Amino acid sequence: MFEKTYTVTGMTCQHCVASVTEEVGELDGVQGVNVDLETGAVTVSSDAELSDDAVRSAVEEAGYTLTA
Repeated sequence: MFEKTYTVTGMTCQHCVASVTEEVGELDGVQGVNVDLETGAVTVSSDAELSDDAVRSAVEEAGYTLTA
């Protein structure tokens, strides 16, 4: 199991959290997505290592910015 935490900016409410969770959760191999609205931390658990670009694209598709 792989786990990595990213920082996402632009989220302001639970709808934002749901959008990011849904988009990132659709990536191949993702087992779980945990979003902390206060800090912008998004922790992704997967059965294989994910490309940062894939996660960035999913976050941008949701309408937000991956900063780290």
